Amino acid sequence: MIHNPVLRGFEPDPVILRVGEDHYIATSTFEWYPGVRLHHSRDLVHWRCLGGALDSRRLLDLTGVPDSGGIWAPGLSYADGLFHLVFTVVDTYAEGWKDMSNHVTTAPSIEGPWSDPVPLHGRGFDVSLFHDEDGRSWLLNMRFDWRPEREGFAGIEIQEYDRKTQALLGEPRTITTGTAAGVAEGPHLYRRDGWYYLVHAEGGTGYEHGAAVARSRDLLGPYEPDPAGPLLTSRADPSLELQKAGHCSLVETTNGRWYAAHIAARPYTERGRCVLGRETALQPVTWTDDGWPRIAGAVPAVTVPAPDLLPDPVPEPMAVDRFDSPALGPHWSTLRRPADPEWTSLAPGRLRIRGGQSPVGRRAPSLVARRVTARHCSFETELTFTPRSPDHMAGLTAYYNTRNWHYLYVTAEDDGSAVLKALSCEAGRLTGHPTSIPLETGHPVALHAELDGPLLHFSYGVGGAPEALPLDLDATILSDEHADEFHDGQLRVLGFTGAMLGLWVQDLDGAGVHADFTHATYRTAPDCR
Repeated sequence: MIHNPVLRGFEPDPVILRVGEDHYIATSTFEWYPGVRLHHSRDLVHWRCLGGALDSRRLLDLTGVPDSGGIWAPGLSYADGLFHLVFTVVDTYAEGWKDMSNHVTTAPSIEGPWSDPVPLHGRGFDVSLFHDEDGRSWLLNMRFDWRPEREGFAGIEIQEYDRKTQALLGEPRTITTGTAAGVAEGPHLYRRDGWYYLVHAEGGTGYEHGAAVARSRDLLGPYEPDPAGPLLTSRADPSLELQKAGHCSLVETTNGRWYAAHIAARPYTERGRCVLGRETALQPVTWTDDGWPRIAGAVPAVTVPAPDLLPDPVPEPMAVDRFDSPALGPHWSTLRRPADPEWTSLAPGRLRIRGGQSPVGRRAPSLVARRVTARHCSFETELTFTPRSPDHMAGLTAYYNTRNWHYLYVTAEDDGSAVLKALSCEAGRLTGHPTSIPLETGHPVALHAELDGPLLHFSYGVGGAPEALPLDLDATILSDEHADEFHDGQLRVLGFTGAMLGLWVQDLDGAGVHADFTHATYRTAPDCR
């Protein structure tokens, strides 16, 4: 059986692809490196994270992108013996404007090397490539219209793309404006039995989210929507475990079974906050006698039958990372800049992080983090740090974005003595917690964070049993719902990611300080998904 979600934690906007017996899923990464997370499976049950495709500034520049900007909804396809990855980089999305650029890169293997990205256009986002049976290829995207009197989501566009020259041909054409649910985006195109099937997201990214399908005998339309309504949605049933279902892409297995990869979210309360962000799930797809794809009940199920493929077990990742490899593992991400020698270095049993900008810095922050994948989990580390002033900080964070986080950190008082403190930020408002624990400068200290559903607890240890800090912190501020901000009816901040646990270092006066972390341990509670 397939147990959903198959990709847990912050893994949204999945596009699924089969090449031979191998299945791949690519997901959005927004302001985090490496850009575009890739996952592999043979049986659709067991998935292995391959890390990110866009792992250097040559491939991706995220300098200065806003929270939940950066990489939106990639498209992954295969033709001419090459993987084709198309993606959007969003630099601005607030106050009625969107500055974005779309790019294409190719690789002979899913693990690269990826070619220099080629710019395409900036008219919209959620790009995908469709390779037709006649050898021609087509780029799809949603079209954004900035004009105040117009609908911002102006429909799904298609334009021919030349694979040899990596250039767009002719003019774009709008092939649908979606259904009454509105907000048509995330398009993917498929061909089956003489029909072109257009699958797209609708209804926005929250609890009204869904997926629709339309078809045409002609590539350029007109496209007829499925008279049965949505292909998938949770909008009518708040009791479903998987909410916000939508943004589908389809795949056919080697034995002719069809599946949809889609977004899902698991709120902590009914239609409440989703600390785990938007995750990836799979649903079986059947075809009606008159040629429409259907998901049972058009709703997401937690457990579904797997295709009859050879088992492909994937070893569980080690709970403890002792930083013994020459590079960070695929479960790690870094904020707005790649993990290069400018600020990170690895030696057996040690990750050294050179201090970066403040928690609101968008050019050179120094944060190495991993996704929260379960309601009940823990994260711990041991660090050695020699701060010389209050401008030097290093520790452990539970992080959502620059405006929402909790931080347990080592710093120095005005006289240079080392102390352990805790700090929180909620919607941009700082709260310094009344805890200040003296430390011996330069001596190791163990830091521990435990997520217990909606609560976060910090503890620490210095050569002995850990001691809990007397703080009950609100973990639900680390959620999409809390991160969304509107002022006077204008969108200012979006929440599209998910909670992260990480290692964070600041050097606000540019003194060149660094912190050494001997390990990072992430554990989920038994039987906790």
